[in-house]
Amino acid sequence: MVQLASGASVSERLQPAKPVLSWVTTAARVVLAGVLIVAGALKIGAPALSVQAVRAYQLLPDSVAQVVGYGLPVLEIITGLLLLVGLFTRAVAIVGGVLMVAFVIGIASAWARGLRIDCGCFGGDGTLAAGQDPNYFWELMRDLGLLVCAAWIAVRPAGRLSLDSALGFTGERETADEDDSDGGEDDGA
Repeated sequence: MVQLASGASVSERLQPAKPVLSWVTTAARVVLAGVLIVAGALKIGAPALSVQAVRAYQLLPDSVAQVVGYGLPVLEIITGLLLLVGLFTRAVAIVGGVLMVAFVIGIASAWARGLRIDCGCFGGDGTLAAGQDPNYFWELMRDLGLLVCAAWIAVRPAGRLSLDSALGFTGERETADEDDSDGGEDDGA
């Protein structure tokens, strides 16, 4: 362990950052979860439109596009709900990250091939309204930002307000007592 001139170890000096980072992870979980839940919920009521949106990318065989179109809203909602409650957080964050990578590849591919489609990310059938232009740049930026959230969640602790922490799945149980630290001094004599 490295000791600083003050006599405190490096890990003792870094302790105040842990609660802040834990809240950053919680915020990333809530943002990614919210987007996934909303996206899935807007598509699940009209699965045929979701299938059409997947087909609009012209990347998958028809049978695979149909499975993806029907399954994607369910996967988004389940992934979002698990992230929201913080259960199996790291594994679910990886699933969310894989989804974001797939979305980035799909949108970038459509843009590179000159397709004029709506991403279908929040419902719809992938067609643009008359006179509407694709918004690929901002869709890519959004999904890359969400990919950063997923990566952060995957490498950081589960965060606050998570079932993983409450159930001890993270290996460290986070309690309110950790926030009320007394500077690392031992209460004993």
